[in-house]
Amino acid sequence: MINVLVVEDSPVIRDFIVFILGTDPNICVVGTAHDGEAAIDAVHRLRPHVVTMDIHMPKMNGLEATRRIMETDPTPIIIVSGSNDAQEVVSTFNAVEAGALAVLRRPAGIGHPEHETTAHELVQLVKLMSEVKVVRRWPQKRFGEQAPRAVEMGLAQEPAKLRIVAIGASTGGPPVLQTILAALPKTFPAPIVIVQHMATGFSRGFMEWLAKSSALPLQLATHGEVMLAGHVYLAPDEVQMKVAPHGRLLLTKDNAENGLRPSVSYLFRSVAEVYGCDAVAGLLSGMGRDGAEELRLLKEKGAVTFAQDKDSSVVHGMPGEAIRLDAAMLVLPPEKIAAVLSSLAINGHAQWRNI
Repeated sequence: MINVLVVEDSPVIRDFIVFILGTDPNICVVGTAHDGEAAIDAVHRLRPHVVTMDIHMPKMNGLEATRRIMETDPTPIIIVSGSNDAQEVVSTFNAVEAGALAVLRRPAGIGHPEHETTAHELVQLVKLMSEVKVVRRWPQKRFGEQAPRAVEMGLAQEPAKLRIVAIGASTGGPPVLQTILAALPKTFPAPIVIVQHMATGFSRGFMEWLAKSSALPLQLATHGEVMLAGHVYLAPDEVQMKVAPHGRLLLTKDNAENGLRPSVSYLFRSVAEVYGCDAVAGLLSGMGRDGAEELRLLKEKGAVTFAQDKDSSVVHGMPGEAIRLDAAMLVLPPEKIAAVLSSLAINGHAQWRNI
């Protein structure tokens, strides 16, 4: 039985979420809270397996409550948001930075065409998050820490051109991407393309949240645009994103891969075909195996490949599968990933190979 605490200031919405979770025989709502202070107390008393958290509440908002819970009684937290405003969505990702595992749109009301689908998404996410062993956030990169040199990473360098960086992430990925992008200089010599698995409707707010801490221009990808060096392109909702010759991005309605659209596998396969050894690609924290086989393909083509290490991953599914397949040349925590990419920017052109 999965014990859940529902935190929501609106009695109507609170009862609605309790009702949805109650439809699954393996979920038990052990308590509710109407503000952040009550949530902190309830987590300490009830020890739930999962918390669903509202953001906008009186006395103490969901962001501060999430931060306090993760400091005192670490518990898997899902942010359930009813906001459609991009700026308000940004605040939900501040809660992810504070330790929440996932963000989900509030289920549509009974009678709405999307009610069953969105209600099912909430139930399934609660089940998945209940299996996550909550990890505390990794230490921030120390001031003055130097990026590791190529020889220290077990790699060799030869003159060549770094033409693209491709990254895939899922659960636990947003704060890792924030760490990596915040550490890169605005002179970074290649475009960066990212697929982050995320509930529909949050991509723009996620992009704006990342942009607040990065010197690099960020945007949601658009069909047919030519990528620019030092720009970051995020895959939009409900489309597949791939790269094409001459540095173009293409968005398609092609079928989901690994049950996902956008899919990391779809992006990585195109990067391997178009850029081959001139690419750097990696997988960050996330459930499943999306992108793992394709990361191995990239490695076979001569690209530099990396995977986030287990200790810093909220969920080690995607990077763990890549490691199992021997697809990752480097297994690193977030700050070291940023250091390697920064080293590329400092050194200019580089070709990285296994020794």
